[in-house]
Amino acid sequence: MTNNVAPSISQDTLQNRGGVFDSGLEWRGAADSIAFDQAEIRSRLLDLRQPLYVVEVQGRIGVTSAGEAAAGRAGNAKTRLLATLPPMPLEQLGDADFRRHYRARYACYAGAMANGIASQQMVIALGKAGFLGSFGAAGLPSARLEEEILAIQQALPEGGYLFNLIHSPHEEAMERNAAALYLKHAVRAVEASAFMDLTPSIVHYRLAGLDVDKAGNLEIKNKVIAKISRAEVATKFLKPAPDKLISALLEENLISELQANLAQQVPIADDITVEADSGGHTDNRPLVCLIPAILALRNEIQHKYQYQTPVRVGAAGGISTPASALGALMMGAAYVTTGSVNQSCLEAACSEHTKKLLAQAGMADVTMAPSADMFELGVKVQVLKKGTLFSMRAQKLYSLYNTFASIDDIYPGERRKIEEQIFKRDLESVWQDTVRFFEQRDPEQIERARDNPKRKMALIFRWYLGLSSKWSNLGDPDRQLDYQIWCGPSMGAFNDWVRGTYLEELQNRRVVDVALHILTGAAYLYRVQSLKLLGLRLSPELEHYAPEQPLI
Repeated sequence: MTNNVAPSISQDTLQNRGGVFDSGLEWRGAADSIAFDQAEIRSRLLDLRQPLYVVEVQGRIGVTSAGEAAAGRAGNAKTRLLATLPPMPLEQLGDADFRRHYRARYACYAGAMANGIASQQMVIALGKAGFLGSFGAAGLPSARLEEEILAIQQALPEGGYLFNLIHSPHEEAMERNAAALYLKHAVRAVEASAFMDLTPSIVHYRLAGLDVDKAGNLEIKNKVIAKISRAEVATKFLKPAPDKLISALLEENLISELQANLAQQVPIADDITVEADSGGHTDNRPLVCLIPAILALRNEIQHKYQYQTPVRVGAAGGISTPASALGALMMGAAYVTTGSVNQSCLEAACSEHTKKLLAQAGMADVTMAPSADMFELGVKVQVLKKGTLFSMRAQKLYSLYNTFASIDDIYPGERRKIEEQIFKRDLESVWQDTVRFFEQRDPEQIERARDNPKRKMALIFRWYLGLSSKWSNLGDPDRQLDYQIWCGPSMGAFNDWVRGTYLEELQNRRVVDVALHILTGAAYLYRVQSLKLLGLRLSPELEHYAPEQPLI
């Protein structure tokens, strides 16, 4: 009877392309420890804390984690050693300096999602498991943010967390107040996002943490991870603070003379997170182009300034599967950052309906829409389009904003249509709500709009854009078609990867478990690719990693 089942692992036809097969080594150990069938080979590959030996016994190729390599003539050896792979524990992935710098076990962090979607529960769960989590502070009032700071610090007294500091060009007070709270409560690491230029707030936060120890060594107490997608913005964070901003902070007594002098010795950021095609603010750029370009830029600036510790470069945008994580790390990323996928996890502070929409999303079910925080500048964010009309309605408002000088100029029929279909109330009442909102949050916004009809129109339209994400988070049943759900194509990639596994179900998606599976799969695929590069061929089934059971 002929056996038509292909072997799980076999020697490639290009046997002479490398020296590994002629190393003159043999393997010595118990014969029953060698795995030949697919299930056992997968088990050995997944035993990441052990070395892996690929051996040939009487023409059959198998793997084992036991035994040892020994000197001998490969051609005469009873058990030839074809390849050896070292242990690959998850803690070894990425840059060790990143892990030490932030007191993390893994070189992976969960990026911020605004309005507290990246919640206190998420940050604490990640921190306790050895991951960094960035709390989604953007859009939250100061009182709420302060409560979250105190709660997270109490749960994670040794650190291991980040807080988001988002650039707010039209709400400077929000950015300034957040930075002040971080300094007040000694928040030692922030994730700076959506910056187009350096602002006094981010520079103040960075420089206020500079000091020297008793031995005269420089201390950088306030750490910054800058999330960027453009080289010109990355350059600003890779260089020391501009003299103009240093002087201004010194004049206002916000930093000391010592800190002003030390400022020239350090970059603004410790780490640069290269953000590719992500949810929310994004330039939709491909990671395979962006990572090498920013690494080259980092090297150029490091050569000029000779920082004691070079700025690390990590990857975000599209990181939701083992293959994407491994790809980023192999391109030189010091760490990886997840985003969209975390929003579908149990710990995310968004509604069940929103999570169901995310769990059904495909890679093409996303689109760009005007952003609430940078509406007037024409900046867009990437959102989910399947199951919601938000992107179409938001774009309609932006088109009206570009066409008319004020609310009163909008044609009566057009105005009635947006009142009925989008706002579901008259625009005058919307304005009154907007006034009350900003009187508590940032009164300067209303003052700037009183004699500026264009500005007033922008604030009214931003009422819809701002509340649309709140409706999504709270699960307002009357506003499901208006949900603004920040999402990149990585959400669809994740759903494809976990289809048919226990992680397909929402109730099983826990943020730490998801992160562990992404890293475990990355380490597994690294081993698979290493074997292929050494001239070995695995069955297609072994080239895929699927989350079979919880890792927590």
